[in-house]
Amino acid sequence: MAARSIASLTLSFGLVSIPVKLYSATETSGSVKFNMLTKDGSRVKQQYVSEKDPAVVVPRSEMVKGYEFEKDRFVLFTPEELKALEESSDPTIEIMSFIPAKSVDPLYYDKAYLLAPDKRGGKPYALLAQAMRESGRCALAKWKWKSRQYVVQIRPAQDGLVLQQLLYADEVRSHKDLDIEKVDVAAGELQLALQLIEQISTDSYDPSQYVDEEKKRILAAIDEKIAGKQVVAASHEEAAPAGGQVIDLMEALRASLAKKPLTAPKSATAAAVEAQPAVATKERKGAKRAATPAPASEAAAQAVAARAAAPKARARK
Repeated sequence: MAARSIASLTLSFGLVSIPVKLYSATETSGSVKFNMLTKDGSRVKQQYVSEKDPAVVVPRSEMVKGYEFEKDRFVLFTPEELKALEESSDPTIEIMSFIPAKSVDPLYYDKAYLLAPDKRGGKPYALLAQAMRESGRCALAKWKWKSRQYVVQIRPAQDGLVLQQLLYADEVRSHKDLDIEKVDVAAGELQLALQLIEQISTDSYDPSQYVDEEKKRILAAIDEKIAGKQVVAASHEEAAPAGGQVIDLMEALRASLAKKPLTAPKSATAAAVEAQPAVATKERKGAKRAATPAPASEAAAQAVAARAAAPKARARK
């Protein structure tokens, strides 16, 4: 299905105006959700009641919005007054400056969007993207959207431009507030740590290598429950209390280096195939599963073959 644009905007670059379309950059597969029901399986409904009289259900038509300026003291606003307070959206994204591409700490990143050229915007869009790539810079811009003004980063990606909403300074916490202990690092420990980092380093991040194994485990357990089986908690080794064991850091680093180095990070899917028997899980509507990587060993290949041969359909009542 073709992506649908969220809005038609204008990217202002000096005296150049670039018509663009805005698209959501991410699509969440969603967590596994459980509904609140009565014990006989009927749905329950949420209702609002008055704090003064909990027995009285308040319908939405009788609700108003208010701002709490003191404890339990509110100033009430009518819908018209609230609308007057809202800052109208502006279709123009105004570039204020260009900064080094990596000068924004990802800690300030909020929601990301994709920008694509609209009609007659192809050439200036390509020009701006290429100019930022050549200069090694990204753009900082202001954008009014849904009653809020954002500072956004416009940066070139491989195939186009990304609009990244940025958090304001007062929305981001600092390590200075955590009172972290200052500890000296010995030269030998640092050298071993650098060797360990080098041993298990890779050149890039491949998102297709990773899937949500916890979600798959829960969905498999739900299928077992639908089939009439009881859900049994998995056994886990009891973790040692924090701080209850003194670890020789040098010995731990040496032991880590002595392990067989990995040529590439093994995906969670491949590891799961080797560790446990495969269970066919029915695909759910709206859930997208990552493709299973190639087997990493003969045992994994046999497990994958067993999965392919297993019946795929499960009867649902």
